[in-house]
Order: sequence, then structure tokens, then C-alpha cells
Amino acid sequence: MTQQDEYFSVQLGLTINVERLSSNESVPDEQDFNAEIPPLFRIASECSTLEDNADRLFASFNKNETQALMDYLAAQNSKINLLLSYVLSQQDDPTYRFTTLTFGASNLSFTSSSSYQVGTNVRVKLFLDYPAAAIFCYAEVTESIASDEQFIIKLRYTRLLEDDRDLLIRAALYSQQKLLRQRAQQRQLNNNDE
Repeated sequence: MTQQDEYFSVQLGLTINVERLSSNESVPDEQDFNAEIPPLFRIASECSTLEDNADRLFASFNKNETQALMDYLAAQNSKINLLLSYVLSQQDDPTYRFTTLTFGASNLSFTSSSSYQVGTNVRVKLFLDYPAAAIFCYAEVTESIASDEQFIIKLRYTRLLEDDRDLLIRAALYSQQKLLRQRAQQRQLNNNDE
């Protein structure tokens, strides 16, 4: 199994920014990459990790005794996520904006009106709805396939924080779960119509 195939991908249209590196730029080493990550992206990642830890903690509580507290905290969390999503959306640069066809924890694909040369390095920002987060990383073009008047561009991440990989896994699982739930509801509606 290649690194590109280590994690499953889901079909979902996420907003991304893809910026080709100039000829005098290269993918930074791990230390420089860590220093380059914008502070807002670090905050978003940390908030998501804290939220995940809190969810695990609350799962161990007796639901009947703590329901009011959990409802209150969920409302506060929703407010914070709305605010965080708005602030993160300000990091979206329309010049480099695309929408994913697929994404996962090791790769993504999107359509472009122009071709990308295989092996080209790019700087990527991914904007997740759930969990509310943004991911800053580097990737390499692995395929550029002509399709009608567009090109399907496939990227493999080359610099990505492990915490951000975990975010991508959670986002992919959430998207898959949501899709399966919608399909089950549709089947139930179809069965009720018969």
C-alpha cells in the first residue's frame, strides 16, 4: 500500500486554496514548516483537539445527571465554532480558491481550468466545516488529468502536522457517516412510498 492509499478519501466539496510554489521556493523542512504555519491555523487545530477531548470526557458522565450542563456547553461550543468558522473564512484567498472533489488524510483532488505539472509543489489551505478548522500544509501534484475543458488535479500531502491529519480523518469519517445516514433515510422514504 502506498502512502497515498493509506487513508480513505470521501467525495465532498471543501473550499481550498492551492498556491503553486515559485521556482525559487521549495517545501520547507519540518522545523521551518512548523514556524511558517499561520497562528490562526494553529488556534483552530488546538480548539478542535480540545473539543474532541471534552467530548470524550463528557461521554463518561451519567447523561441524566449532567444533561443541562452538557446542553449549555454544547450551545457555547456552537457559538465558538460559528465565530471560528467566520474568522477562518477570512484566510480564504479568492485568487487561489478551488473546491475539492475528494479529500482524505493523505491526499485530495480538485478541478482546475489549467493543468498542473506532475511533481509541482504547492502550498494548501483546507477549510473544514466539521470540525470547524483550517489546515495549512504542502502537497505535491501526483496527477493532472484532462476532463472536458477542465483538469482533475490530484495532490499528495508532503508536509502536514499529525494533529491536522487527525482532523482530516475525523472530517472524512463525519462526512461518510452523514452520507450513509442520508442514504438510509432515503431508502426508508422509498420503502414507505411503496
